Order: sequence, then C-alpha cells, then structure tokens
Amino acid sequence: MTKLDQTLAALATMSSAQLRQEWQARMRSDCPPFGPDLLRHALGHRAQEQAHGRLVKEAAQALRAAAGQGAASLKPGTRLIRSWNGRDISVVVTDGRFEFDGRSWPSLSAIAREVTGTSWSGPRFFGLNGDGSDG
Repeated sequence: MTKLDQTLAALATMSSAQLRQEWQARMRSDCPPFGPDLLRHALGHRAQEQAHGRLVKEAAQALRAAAGQGAASLKPGTRLIRSWNGRDISVVVTDGRFEFDGRSWPSLSAIAREVTGTSWSGPRFFGLNGDGSDG
C-alpha cells in the first residue's frame, strides 16, 4: 500500500473533528464549514495533487473544453474511464455506439444504468457535462 493509499484510507475513517485538523495541517488555512464528505473529497484531492502533482494549466483547460463538448462529439477510439464503487469502468467510443464489458451499447446512459443499477445521465456519469459534478 502506497503512502497515498494509506492517506486516503485514513481519511475515510476520520471523524469530523479529525478532518478539520487534517484540513488545517494539509491546506494551511482555517477549515471551511463543509460537511465531512466534502472535506474527505477535498482532502483526498489535495493528497493526490501532492503525490502526483497538479495538472498543467493547458491540460486542465483541454479537459474543461472536452467536457463541454458532450458525448455527441466524441470521436471513435476515445476511451472514457470512470471509477465506481471500487471498480474501474472503461468505455471505448465506436461509430455511433459504445463498447463496454465486451458488448456494444447504444448510449452512455445505458452503460451508466448497467453499472449503477439506477437511472443516470451517461454524459454526467462520465464527467462530460462540464459542471464538475459526478453524480
């Protein structure tokens, strides 16, 4: 287990008070009035940045631009990857369809529904809606 893995596992078990202390130590600022889930997410993101570095400005801009284009403009051969409940979901865009789990699917929403068991917007599930949310 890497140091990052250990940090992320520790965040998952921390109380609200411990998360606020971790925020002050890691972010070097007063903790905002966020709930524990949002604190865990933000602290986990920061730990990943510290371990792997931040995206360069151009890469972040390209990702935002691609996200704003939506699923309709995805080119064949594009691979979409999403982690969901400990499982890595990998989809390949084909001509007008999507390949996932060895099958051809008509839409990203159908894949998202298969993966989650609930109704999702496929573009939103795969982070293509451009609003930064993931569900």
